[in-house]
Amino acid sequence: MAETENVDFAKLTRLLMDADTTAGVLERVVEAAHRVVPGAELVSITLRSPDGRFHTPIETAPIALELDQVQYDTGEGPCLDAARPEGPAYAHSADLAKNSPWPRFGPAAARHGYHAVLSTALVPDAKPPRLSGALNIYRTSDGDFGDDAWRMALLLATHGSLALARTEAVTRAELEAAQLRDAIATRDVIGQAKGILMERRGMSADEAFGFLRGASQSLNVRLAELAETLVTRRSELDPPR
Repeated sequence: MAETENVDFAKLTRLLMDADTTAGVLERVVEAAHRVVPGAELVSITLRSPDGRFHTPIETAPIALELDQVQYDTGEGPCLDAARPEGPAYAHSADLAKNSPWPRFGPAAARHGYHAVLSTALVPDAKPPRLSGALNIYRTSDGDFGDDAWRMALLLATHGSLALARTEAVTRAELEAAQLRDAIATRDVIGQAKGILMERRGMSADEAFGFLRGASQSLNVRLAELAETLVTRRSELDPPR
């Protein structure tokens, strides 16, 4: 059973924001929800891929995979409603066995021993190729989770969304930095190849670059690859003695 007493929200926020991978963020959101959301006995996260498929990347117990999979198979349930960008920001049921808005999922969840559920959107403003998703919380007894549980779940989903956006930004920045390094390296190796041609063949800078570009097109080899080959095999340009 989750506890809400003495929750250090600042520490919790730092814990989420310090995660530097998507998996790390999801793990911390699920762990925190299981610990602090009142009534949380089982927690999972649903992600919706850009192609519309749903999956559960992380959960607190294997039974959550079964409950989520029932929804994916039947095409109905709180996980799906909350994870769809066009769906509601949250979905819930206080009595899945008798008064569920999902006629197939509700009774199936009750047969698994879970009678109440709440799901809240994760990354609700996601646009492809970003993933949308939902934080899902299950309980064995029926009855409403209560306002404290709703507020805590919403808080965790919000912080989780921000943390996911941050890891995405970090990944994008790292990719851009790597691309910049590649561009600089490519420029450098082409410059070295030009210098070799200028020294060994008496060409001007423009003539050397034109030679490289023409050879690249004739051989159907990238200019950077051709330049690197020239640099590594520069001794073969020496005229025979």
